[in-house]
Amino acid sequence: MTNAFSLLRKIIRPRSTRPAAPQTDNEAAAKKPENVDSTILKERLALIKNRLGESNDVVIREFSTGSTEVKMAVLFIDGLANKQLINDAIIKPLLSTTIVNHYPEKLTAKNAFDLVKNNIVFYSEISTAPDLTQALKMVLSGDTALFIDGEQKVLVFGTRAWEKRTPAEPETEAAVRGSREGFTETMRINTSLLRRRIKHENLRFETMKAGRRTVTDVNLVYISDIVNQRTLEEVRRRIAAIDTDAILESGYIEEYIEDYPFSIFPQIEHTERVDKAAAAVIEGRILIMTDNTPFMLIVPTTFFQYISAAEDYYERPYIALFLRFLRLFVLNIALFLPAAYVAVVTFHQEMLPTPLLLSIAASREGIPFPVVAEALVMEGTFEVLREAGVRLPKTVGQAVSIVGGLVIGDAAIRAGLVSPAMVIIVATTAISTFAIPAYNAAVSIRLLRFPLIFLAGIMGLYGLICGLILILIHLAGLQSFGVPYLSPLVHGTFSDVVKTFTRPPWWLFVRRPHMLGLQQSRRQATNTFSRKPEGSTRELTHDATGEKRQNQPGGENDS
Repeated sequence: MTNAFSLLRKIIRPRSTRPAAPQTDNEAAAKKPENVDSTILKERLALIKNRLGESNDVVIREFSTGSTEVKMAVLFIDGLANKQLINDAIIKPLLSTTIVNHYPEKLTAKNAFDLVKNNIVFYSEISTAPDLTQALKMVLSGDTALFIDGEQKVLVFGTRAWEKRTPAEPETEAAVRGSREGFTETMRINTSLLRRRIKHENLRFETMKAGRRTVTDVNLVYISDIVNQRTLEEVRRRIAAIDTDAILESGYIEEYIEDYPFSIFPQIEHTERVDKAAAAVIEGRILIMTDNTPFMLIVPTTFFQYISAAEDYYERPYIALFLRFLRLFVLNIALFLPAAYVAVVTFHQEMLPTPLLLSIAASREGIPFPVVAEALVMEGTFEVLREAGVRLPKTVGQAVSIVGGLVIGDAAIRAGLVSPAMVIIVATTAISTFAIPAYNAAVSIRLLRFPLIFLAGIMGLYGLICGLILILIHLAGLQSFGVPYLSPLVHGTFSDVVKTFTRPPWWLFVRRPHMLGLQQSRRQATNTFSRKPEGSTRELTHDATGEKRQNQPGGENDS
């Protein structure tokens, strides 16, 4: 009876209609049978067509050469390789009977690989791929592969040549003085720009790959006898651990390797200025270059790097000192001014002088919204105008943002929806935000304004102070590849503090930042400042014959 019931239950039980879970790429690759790489040319070409499909940009050129008619084939991607170079330096020499028959040793299937590599082909950049899989990876990057019938190894020629943008002035990091060259989307152009500035034998470009389908080139740039080796190993480990389909921009890598991914503050600095990247490498930091993007990452990064601009190190020290303290001031204005206004007007009116208080009260007469709602609405409106100005074409973007702000602000005041004081506060805050050099740091400050306004509207200055304490606690707990985020205030020497908040003369930059833990901290000798000769205040000049002479006061040479 029991067996009968169990059999009946199996017949009546409905089958599950739940679809099978999708396989990941790794599982699919594990179950997919591997194709055997044959040495016979016809089988290899059939395997290539099977793996690359019927793409119209895949070019395969078959031909035979030599007295024994050795079969060969050239494979490249149209648009990524230089076709003229392939024809002149690879195919033409192999099909020329004069060149091939010039050598005493006849070209056969056994010696074709070495003879073509060493004697026949007129090309400088030649490498060897051990199998078809490695050769296809190089072909998809723009190289050209030469297959020889009966030979397992593949000759690969560096023929990369695609449409590229020439170096131009960076638009996101404008500078009054300094280099006008910026990185491009082409990796080789970017490496050459750095080589032009750092002509040292210890400069290293270490290549890695990221992205299973995009196979994006990632270069780690550093100076081997300066960089912190433990930091370098950690950068290698984090990039090697990235397991994803695509890496299309350096922002992908930034989110994968940063220490605290849920923090609102950026922990990795990015730049498209070549001079700024070169200065960071010389300072002992690591530059992460990603192909197909002009934005390069700099690690480790501290918070105070975002208030420094490139021209700080090109202008006079006093100008740089003034500008740096000005940026620190506007940083606080951009973060706290709306919240402080809301707190004082709502809860702490006694802190204002009587004339100012009466003026603000008169301007707010008839406003239907509380101060906190007024501030949130105005800040949100200005953020919408700013985003609209960025997304519109350049010819109309700035005009729309400026005109829109003036029209909406004036109309809102005339309609009695907002007070003139609030418009002034919001405009001052927006201008202060524009003075922060780093865009990603400025966005973080803009986002933090809203919770601070909300806290100030609920608890007044107590809420504002509590928000400030929470921000400082969060900043003190952040790290960037082992370096505290608030360095050198948290971890550093007095010299690091002075160089961070001021800009001493270049002849005082004797050592690199102590907080980075570098192999070589000294960057120049002491007493390198060129002073006047002792015991004389008269300058030495050269006459027409090239001999040195002293200017005599009141003489012909006195100016």
